[in-house]
Amino acid sequence: MRITRRHLAAAGALALATLPTIAPITARAESADEAAVRKAIDDLSKAMLAADKAKLEALVADQLSYGHSAGRLETKKEFVDVIAGKKTIYKSITLNEPTVSVVGNNAIARHVFVVETETDGKPSQAKVGVMQVWVKDGGNWKLLARQAFRTS
Repeated sequence: MRITRRHLAAAGALALATLPTIAPITARAESADEAAVRKAIDDLSKAMLAADKAKLEALVADQLSYGHSAGRLETKKEFVDVIAGKKTIYKSITLNEPTVSVVGNNAIARHVFVVETETDGKPSQAKVGVMQVWVKDGGNWKLLARQAFRTS
């Protein structure tokens, strides 16, 4: 059989037409650890909104380094005390553009943190980029480090 340009064009059109059905099959599925880290991130947001001291303490590592976009750092005790003591009250938390990458017993999570808070009776809003480092500790994922940064 002689192959003509018409045959090549038809083959190309057929290949392009099947791409949408092939792409989902080849997309990488989320691992169990990635799903567990996403759940831990969600649980942390819920604990912050509820000012739940026990859940906050369970979700963060003892060695926590919690960095704010203005450069202020908090330890685990400081982080938990500010939220559980309602020095800062979280009214809403939205995490946009989330990504999670797991490497062994560590995970790097990134998102845009959009928040409404109240501190000393004064409402405020913020939108910052965040990078978090999570560590698997005894089968549970715990926040080890967090650094926020101003976005453009």
